[in-house]
Amino acid sequence: MRALATVLGHLCYLAVLALLVLSIPPGALGHVSNGLIVVGAIGAWRYGWALVNYLRAAWYRARAYPRLKARALAAHAASSAQGHAWFLITSYRIDTETTRRVYRALFRAAAAAPGGATVIASVVETADARLIRQLHAAMDVPMQGVRLVVDQIPGTGKRDALARSLRLIAGQAPSRRDILLLVDGDSCVPEDIVDASAPFFSDPKVGALTTDEAAEIHAPGLFADWFALRFTQRQMMMCSAGLSGRVLTLTGRMSIFRADLATRPEFIRLVQHDHIDHWRLGRVDFLTGDDKSTWFWLLQRGYRMLYLPDVTSISLESQPKPGFAESAVTLMIRWFGNMLRTNSRALALGPQRIGLFTWWSILDQKIGIWTTLAGPISMLLAAIFVEPMVLPAYLAWVMATRYLFCWVLATVRGRGFPITWPLLLYFGQIVGAAVKSHVLFRLDRQRWTRQSIEGGGLATPGAGLRALGSTYVHALALGWLTFGVMLLSGLV
Repeated sequence: MRALATVLGHLCYLAVLALLVLSIPPGALGHVSNGLIVVGAIGAWRYGWALVNYLRAAWYRARAYPRLKARALAAHAASSAQGHAWFLITSYRIDTETTRRVYRALFRAAAAAPGGATVIASVVETADARLIRQLHAAMDVPMQGVRLVVDQIPGTGKRDALARSLRLIAGQAPSRRDILLLVDGDSCVPEDIVDASAPFFSDPKVGALTTDEAAEIHAPGLFADWFALRFTQRQMMMCSAGLSGRVLTLTGRMSIFRADLATRPEFIRLVQHDHIDHWRLGRVDFLTGDDKSTWFWLLQRGYRMLYLPDVTSISLESQPKPGFAESAVTLMIRWFGNMLRTNSRALALGPQRIGLFTWWSILDQKIGIWTTLAGPISMLLAAIFVEPMVLPAYLAWVMATRYLFCWVLATVRGRGFPITWPLLLYFGQIVGAAVKSHVLFRLDRQRWTRQSIEGGGLATPGAGLRALGSTYVHALALGWLTFGVMLLSGLV
């Protein structure tokens, strides 16, 4: 039945697309040819860049990664010593069933570590500490080589929690052979994660790894489809970046580090007290985005950060808000804020230092905001001032291009896609670009999804003036973008 519903959904989608095309009278779009050229040129650029990343990703998975993995396994086999595995996991206000699944998976992975393992559980609530100790004692696998340390701390934020636990690990003087896994309290690690990741650290230039992700969401619907689409896009982009040996983020859900690097005092200081100095907003202390801080520290020092496309962690997701759109925007604000707060300083390192492809990919994160918004702005202006029939033409263009691109994305996982994907893809592009433009001028505004901790709120000194300035420069940027689109479209 599900397969039949999927086929019918695709047929209905294509029927709507055909009706839109047939509804456009011949010659109706002649007056807006410049606007169509603008949309076409922007589309060619965006999808050309996507094609580059797709081809790079395909090469990485088929050729480059197998060779990289074979070299790593050979070098690891030639080494007689086994490193210790440190697991640092942070848990805060996560439901009991999720905590049970996450820690059972974690303890199994720790028990499978050839060189032994230490689990540092950073928690706030006494009930979590008690539950974790019970789970450790009740495990059905041998746990003699696994040491559990429960670090109960005040609820002052994830950065403080990470810094404190990293200092505990640093006190044990981990060696260059040891690895450190940073894990969120709602992510299940694979049981063989140590065996799968440790060989890559035989290369002294490798500082960290991150892996593929899959989302587990109990309620089917738009939120689940959106995450499946995002993680498919993530697999493609991470593989493309992995070809250059520098991923664009060390995912906070689960990433692996060389333990002697992640316990250096300057690394821990950046995790706890990272900040940027902004020309208008002043000093912006980072509340969220610890994964961007760890990434930037390694990027700045020239370490390689690899991607393992054949190792998958499971994220146990739930909607932060009742509605899909509200939940998506809430998550986008946090994700894109983390990205944009680190973007400029990463660009400042220069292509010679971090590689041309990595540098351009970071630059494209900003360029993409405005090129994505330019298309719908151009068509909306053309529909208002020149020819209303441009709207069905634009909708047909959107439906056709996103549908074709979803078929390309589907090959990344080797399976089909629900018909919601093309619509969610467009939603993610347009709403995502709008959220990025909003966040870009409000880098001081931060908030954790689960915690009642925020930065840059209206209660802080001078917040009202900063908010007014942010609104002004944001409106100015959108105004110049609109004016530029009007010039290119021939409306001015």
